[in-house]
Amino acid sequence: MSLWNFVIKGGLIMIPIILAGVLTLGIIIERLLSLRNAEIDNEKFLREIEERLKRRKIKELLELCSEKDKPVPRIIKAGLLKSDRSREEIKEAIDDAASHEIPNLEKYLGILATIATISPLLGLLGTVTGLIKAFMVIEARSGLVNPGELAGGIWEALVTTVAGLIVAIPAYLAYNYFVSRVNGIILQMEKSATKLIEILFLLKSEEEE
Repeated sequence: MSLWNFVIKGGLIMIPIILAGVLTLGIIIERLLSLRNAEIDNEKFLREIEERLKRRKIKELLELCSEKDKPVPRIIKAGLLKSDRSREEIKEAIDDAASHEIPNLEKYLGILATIATISPLLGLLGTVTGLIKAFMVIEARSGLVNPGELAGGIWEALVTTVAGLIVAIPAYLAYNYFVSRVNGIILQMEKSATKLIEILFLLKSEEEE
């Protein structure tokens, strides 16, 4: 049996399930590319921050952050632009920059979670409608039916169940994987911001002495 015939046997419920599958694939590809571009070698970047700050190369470090143009360098840049202010103002600038970065990192993850939830429900709906069709045949024939006459409803019930799970399982796995990746980047942002503030105020205390 061809894939097309398999889909046809699933009935109209297959349409939203297929659309959900296509959307899932698109989001997975987009998030893989986007998060890969957002990641940075954080240990190396922290060393660069410390080295340039100790040499008072604020302008050079700002240029480095602009060149990298990723979430971690962008929040560091926001903090550096307030480097002559109080600890609270620097932290506020970093937090404000982070509040703009995190939604971009989490983009489309809510849709993935929704698809992972509703796809099995769509499959279950197809199961119910398929069984209803089978029982309608039994009723119309007053119970005198052969298995072939029930096949259409049974096919719909089974195909939609399988299709719903085929979409839901990758969507759920992808959602958890991307949440883990995003949390890793957020942790990098926090570590970098903490390091920046520590070094800035260490240098300020040395200057005051």
